Amino acid sequence: MGGLIAMSLIPSKRVDRIFPVIPPLCLLLAAQIGGRAGALRRPDAAARRPYLLLALVFAILFTGGYTIFKVICGYRDHRDALVVFGNSVCHEAEAHRWRYEVVSAKDEGLLLYLRKKRFIEPDRAIIEWNRGDLDALVASTEKAPALLGELRGASLSGLKSNRREKEEGKDYVLITR
Repeated sequence: MGGLIAMSLIPSKRVDRIFPVIPPLCLLLAAQIGGRAGALRRPDAAARRPYLLLALVFAILFTGGYTIFKVICGYRDHRDALVVFGNSVCHEAEAHRWRYEVVSAKDEGLLLYLRKKRFIEPDRAIIEWNRGDLDALVASTEKAPALLGELRGASLSGLKSNRREKEEGKDYVLITR
């Protein structure tokens, strides 16, 4: 239970970090219900059933409410910005047959949306670009100006991720030849 509370208080976390907490909680719930099952056969069991039912209804409503809240907040805050940006970059790269890489960034999910297995370091990107091995680069708006000064024949394309103000420093642009 302490792990769940601690993970709930940490503001930025990946959802898969909380998954290990779920099986022990399920086992705890099963033990509680199993322990009550033997007690429910006794004559005074009818008085205890409403508490179990009330806990189950509360859990369903809390979980459902939390899920709906997170979906609405995600929609309002445009949490799909990286997905849309990644799809646009992949579509452009396929249409123009670009060889592209992703310059190291804070968002691990960016690799998934851009269908890449790894980030490339800025120094390595500059070398590969100037050698002619790359046609496009995805970089954060923070790193893009420095890269543009080092990349021969590079320009910013019209594609960029559109994030909200509270996620400063997490916008990305596509640099092309």
